[in-house]
Amino acid sequence: MAKKEKDIKTNAVRMVETAGIDYQLKAYDTGGEFHDGLSIAKATGTDPDMVFKTLVLVGHSGEHYVCVIPVAAELDLKKAARHFDEKSLEMIHVKEINALTGYIRGGCSPVGMKKLFPTAIDETALLFDNIFVSGGKIGLQMELDPEKLASLVGGDFADLVK
Repeated sequence: MAKKEKDIKTNAVRMVETAGIDYQLKAYDTGGEFHDGLSIAKATGTDPDMVFKTLVLVGHSGEHYVCVIPVAAELDLKKAARHFDEKSLEMIHVKEINALTGYIRGGCSPVGMKKLFPTAIDETALLFDNIFVSGGKIGLQMELDPEKLASLVGGDFADLVK
């Protein structure tokens, strides 16, 4: 018997519940494969503008940062670097994701990482009452208020995309 979506507990879901934030989960079938954000939006019947991906970066200083941007958008590394007051930023290598965050590629949530990194959410999230981010594993999306998400992860909003 499959678990009900509300019964799925990942670090991200537990942290949102502990914080008392209202959320909804949407599970989708991955067919055992990684799917890009646009495919996930389609699979869950969600407006792609409301679906956000979590990117982990490393700065020239060696510090790590998290950017949460719309799935159809491309991160502007220069804007992000300015936001975090870094000389430059680059994406971490995919093989570093699990050791650094506790998540895997395609299931990385801004909530519940091993360590709380400075986080910025693209300002377009504020256009919506709720947005979708990874629920902490492939095949699970979490819908919640972007301002409550920012508060939970100690993040802020910025213009981050090209």
